[in-house]
Parts: sequence; C-alpha cells; structure tokens
Amino acid sequence: MKAFPMFLATTGRRIVILGGGEQAAQKARLAIRTDAEIVVAGFEFDDELRALAEEGRLRLVDAHEIHADLFERAAITFVATGSAGADGALHALAKGLGAPVVNVVDRPALCDALTPSIVDRDPVVVAIGTEGTAPVLGRQIKTAVETMLEPRLGALAALAGRMRGAVGQRLAPRARRDFWVWVFSGPVRRAHSSGSERRAAQLLKARLEEGPGAAEGAIAYVGAGPGEADLMCLRGVRRMQEADLVVHGPDLPAGILELARRDAERRVAPDPVAVALEAARDGARVVLLAPGAGRELPQALSEAQGLDIEHVPGIG
Repeated sequence: MKAFPMFLATTGRRIVILGGGEQAAQKARLAIRTDAEIVVAGFEFDDELRALAEEGRLRLVDAHEIHADLFERAAITFVATGSAGADGALHALAKGLGAPVVNVVDRPALCDALTPSIVDRDPVVVAIGTEGTAPVLGRQIKTAVETMLEPRLGALAALAGRMRGAVGQRLAPRARRDFWVWVFSGPVRRAHSSGSERRAAQLLKARLEEGPGAAEGAIAYVGAGPGEADLMCLRGVRRMQEADLVVHGPDLPAGILELARRDAERRVAPDPVAVALEAARDGARVVLLAPGAGRELPQALSEAQGLDIEHVPGIG
C-alpha cells in the first residue's frame, strides 16, 4: 500500500474547502455529513454553497481572508477550484500556512490524503480507495457494497452502541463476542432490517437479561484450498473471522492467515488435530486449517463427543 487507510476525527475540528464552484460544492456535500465546522474560502460562490451557508451548515469566507489561523484546527483541507493553475497555487499557500493534511481534487501527487468512495450507513461507514489510480473501479465496488448493506444498518449499529456499556458490564470478553455475533447475524438484525426496530431492541435486551450460558467449544475443519486467500470459500472465511484460535500445520501458506480475526490466536502444531480438540474442550472456538480441499474429516474429529464439529471443504 502507498496510503495508510484510516478515518480522520472531526469532532471539534474544521474542514476547509478552497474554491467556490461546483467542485467545491461536491466536497461540501461530503463534508456536511460530519460534525466538523465547514469553512469554504473563495472569490465567488456556487448557489448551492450560498444556500448551505444560509441554512447555517457551513461558513463562507472571502479568499482574501485566508490566513494561518484558518488551518489551525483543520482535520483536512480540500483544494477544489476546477483550475489546475489555481489548485497548484492554493495548495502551495495552504501548505505554507501550516495546513497539515491537504487534498487537491484529481491531483494525487499533491495529496497528503486521498478521498475514498464511501458507503454511508452512519455510524457504519465503508471507504473504498484505489490510491487515485482507478476511481471508476472504486465507484463500481461502492455500488456492489451498497447492495450488500441494508439501509437501516446504521440505526442497528447505533442501538448496539447504546447497549455496549451494559453488555460490557454483564458479559465476559468471550461471551460479549458471542453476543454481538448473535445480534448481527441472527433474529435481531433480521427484525431490524425488516423495519421492526422496536422488536429488534426487545430481542437484544431479552437475550442480555438471560445472560451467557457455558462456553461451548467448536471446531470448524476448513480446507485451505490451493493456498490463495481469494480462493478460500466464503463459509471458511466466516469461520476464521469468528475463531478464537486458528490451528494449522507447518506447510500452510501464510497469506491464508490474513483472513483470520485480528486478535485470534494463531498456532502452528505438528499435530494440529490434537491441539484443536484440546482447545475446543476448554471452550474455544477453533478453526483447524487443512492444506488442499480437506475433503476427508479426520477420524479423531468425527468421533469427538460433546463438541460442535463442522466440516468446511475447500476448493480442490
């Protein structure tokens, strides 16, 4: 990667837009979704920008009033005049006056940060970047993601945020993780996405009142396939994202492990089946990665008692 993906904090900060035409208005439409103070500096202003200023959603200043204090609390400064010459001059001015992060529209070489394509389900936000190389591809990916995420998903995330403190107080870390997996992949999400937000909240709170049961160990025996991460089957990826422990032999390609949940333990073992069984009996959720398709379930797993054993063959 040539750019590190991250989200900029905007609370108590300012977003500065240099320019007053349509290109500046496009950036303003994006910026007003945040809680930042929006300041647009230019000589003449688009009607849309004037309307937003009248509504109190941003502030317009004359470009002659561009001084260093304009950038003191700036999370990011956009240069968006639509003129290559003016953009270059304003970029130099902003950097000279101390603007820490500057984005010049359609000029990747002058950008400290790149603006991604965004799927907005506030507070759930998905950002898709191509490092400025293929914005059309970025928009195509955005369209695909838009169809995957239901319109009400942000409201469900907000509900979860309001309940996060109560869940943290009542449940241990493993139980918390199991609880949120249940919320976002079970009846709560289904009820919420169908418009029954009250029912979703009732289900969530009722499950929390019940409290956790004993942790039940589980093993997913997942075929790693040819060893390429993009050839792992979808169910296998899901199990790796849910696992507490990923166990594998020494001959597994390292790229597959990038699919696992970041805080899951990874363990290389000469006898990975034995390690997986021991961990599962202690209540862990384990993915046992097998090289190749993994079409034959090991006998020790097929004979295991009291454990949830799932066989997820890979591509042969």
